[in-house]
Amino acid sequence: MDERPDGRSTEGDRRRTERIKDFAYEKTPKKLKNATDLQVRFRTGFVYVALSVVCILASEWTTVAFLVATAGITAGEFYYMLRSDAKLPNEMLGIIAAMLYPLSVFFLGLDGAVYVSLALLLALIVWYVFWTRARVPDVGVSFFGAAYCGMLLSGLVVIRTALPQPWGGILALGVFLSVWANDSFAYLVGSKFGKHKLAPRTSPKKSWEGFIAGLAGSAVFWCLLTLIPGVTMSIPQALVFGLISGLMGVLGDLAESRIKRNSGFKDSGTIMPGHGGLLDRCDSLFLVAVTSAILLVGGGCIPY
Repeated sequence: MDERPDGRSTEGDRRRTERIKDFAYEKTPKKLKNATDLQVRFRTGFVYVALSVVCILASEWTTVAFLVATAGITAGEFYYMLRSDAKLPNEMLGIIAAMLYPLSVFFLGLDGAVYVSLALLLALIVWYVFWTRARVPDVGVSFFGAAYCGMLLSGLVVIRTALPQPWGGILALGVFLSVWANDSFAYLVGSKFGKHKLAPRTSPKKSWEGFIAGLAGSAVFWCLLTLIPGVTMSIPQALVFGLISGLMGVLGDLAESRIKRNSGFKDSGTIMPGHGGLLDRCDSLFLVAVTSAILLVGGGCIPY
């Protein structure tokens, strides 16, 4: 029987997953059973997009709640993959810190992120000192997972709270849409015209043709952000920011692909049938969120 680095059986995890799938299938209406992969992917994607749009536009509180949940789930998936790569992260501390990052930035601004980082580092040092099995790389992975899934995502809190309702929500949604446009344009053009591999060892399906199309899609949506009241941004500035944002999205996608490849995973999880894990859907968003906040605030486009 296969064993994970922490001694727990991977066979037991597989059986538990199969039981959950069987239970969910039994409860599924007949008209939704035996759906094609494309149908499953569309339905799951529709639910995710609808939930994202509603939470972001409804209020600042629902946006923060959505980001807190996203940070916690993606951090859990991140640590699960790293455990299979012979790492022993402190999942509890990491997930709690990841969820606290958006909350702390919402209530305390950027100082809140500093406080959470210091508290997490101190807690991890105490854990490392008193738990003899912990290694320095485990401490590093624990901290990185929380910062990667929580701190980077907190950039959206800065963007959402910069403008009054409803424009703050529309601006944050625009950043989301630029990420989705980047992914969609890259997929559509890459799957049809892609011939030159972008990063064959890390993500074999990505092509330079899709990469360029994705950047164009991101730039187009950033130009639309100039129409939002309260945003002071010229078209040339939006084009540059859109290209930078698109580059960060691709980098985030490739980074998560590298993590999965090193850990031997095809998907980060199973929470989104047809898509994999939530981390698979948000990998581009993390770097785009913090980059967009830096560009918009640093460029004087929104108040802070």
